[in-house]
Amino acid sequence: MSGEETGIVETESFADLLDAHSKATENLRQGMRVKCTVVAITVDTIFVSTGDKVDGIVERKEFEDAGGNPSCSVGDELELYVTVANAHEVRLSKALAGSGGVSVLKDAQEAGLPVEGKVMAAVKGGYSVELMKRRTFCPFSQMDVKVIENPDSMIGQVFNFIVTKVEQGGRNITVSRRILLERENAANRELFLSKVNVGDVLEGEVVRLMPFGAFIELSPGVEGLVHISELSWSKVTQADEVLSLNDKIRVKLLSVKTEEKSVKISLSIRQITEDPWKTVEGRLELGQILSGKVRRLTSFGAFVEILPGIEGLVHLSEFSYERRIVKAEDMLNVGDIVSVKIKEFDLDKKRVSLSIKEAGGDPWADVETNFSVDSLVQATVEKREKFGLFIKLMPGVVGLLPNSVLSLAKKGVYDKLSSGDSIEVVIKNVDQAGRRISLSVPEENLTGVPVAFDNADSDKPQKTKHNNDRNTKPRGGRDFKREDKKDNSWKEHAQTKDSFGGSLGLAFQVALNKKK
Repeated sequence: MSGEETGIVETESFADLLDAHSKATENLRQGMRVKCTVVAITVDTIFVSTGDKVDGIVERKEFEDAGGNPSCSVGDELELYVTVANAHEVRLSKALAGSGGVSVLKDAQEAGLPVEGKVMAAVKGGYSVELMKRRTFCPFSQMDVKVIENPDSMIGQVFNFIVTKVEQGGRNITVSRRILLERENAANRELFLSKVNVGDVLEGEVVRLMPFGAFIELSPGVEGLVHISELSWSKVTQADEVLSLNDKIRVKLLSVKTEEKSVKISLSIRQITEDPWKTVEGRLELGQILSGKVRRLTSFGAFVEILPGIEGLVHLSEFSYERRIVKAEDMLNVGDIVSVKIKEFDLDKKRVSLSIKEAGGDPWADVETNFSVDSLVQATVEKREKFGLFIKLMPGVVGLLPNSVLSLAKKGVYDKLSSGDSIEVVIKNVDQAGRRISLSVPEENLTGVPVAFDNADSDKPQKTKHNNDRNTKPRGGRDFKREDKKDNSWKEHAQTKDSFGGSLGLAFQVALNKKK
């Protein structure tokens, strides 16, 4: 009795299993995408559970790496496509492969089932792809979600494609890889965003540099934008100033905005560090000389980074004592390392004024010691102006040899001098406060006595007409402005009261020298 009962139970159980198997296979259709769990791995097969009472099988080689090892383990979840589902078996695959007729490709198109294909050649407008022993066409725009810089790099590679069109009995078949990638990216993005929150610090890789910022890949198919204003606490004009392609960086997640067909992810690099202006107090002092890097050149000067994230402005007027700088590019390049002196700073307004010329010292500081009156100096002609020659005595120090002296010089000695020529001059007057030095020439080169003026003389200077040139400004810190069309430069080079005897004394001295 017990045996019969046992037999009845076993028979009913077997019947139940057959019924369950039949119903389970009815729920699975070719082309269906299902989530499976790996339950066993053998030498050539992977067994997976589809969630019902029926297990499916997958070819192990689909998941083997170059060394023949499976890329999955028991318990892993996989997303597979049903290729065969009947009362005898359920087979699954990552994509359709092998050979098949047009009907198979049409079924794959209707089911959205990926089909494995090999890129054979680049043709007009796209690629020729071999799919299940048939030639198909994939447009350039459908090969990837990104622009392909080198089209030939895809030739010979094997990818999964979605069949988008089957016409003319299979003679016109179009496929797309982009659709499949976008589908996978959307799934990856959804999974990724479910695990992160605004404010999290994430790791990523720089994949694109644009005029407005940099795109960072946070996960396969998941990209976010670091706007150019969020790249650094220093002002950045181009992303490549601070980043390069393939850089591994840390970013802060600022926001995630979901739109109809896309998701915009905003990131920041600078916000993972503290505002440097909050910690700069006590690190900057007036008169301090620092080494900095030229970050930007503008029409009015250059911005120099003196501390990480701290930039100061060097105005054009603070570039050089030696010459007048009109354009920052004439003296500096972006990336140059320069020494600068802090002239002033305002922490509240986040401003620092810097000077390059003062960092090297003021050449006029010891000018009275270096150039004593009546001393003979070997110098260089800087330039010729209508009222005389500007003579470079040393870097940053320029004196004037006026026409009133040159007119009495021997012919041919100074007439053809030009910029860069060497010349001997005599120091006649030094005004350190006004940054002016009056010059003459050695007496042996004079044919007469230069007219000198002091407050005791009632003689009037000989007037010389000149073109109106009010804007002529010599270099070296001096400004010889003419108040009208007359040459008044003699006023700046007249002898002082302490000069011996005024013009009469000078003439007497010349006569004595000639007698000797």
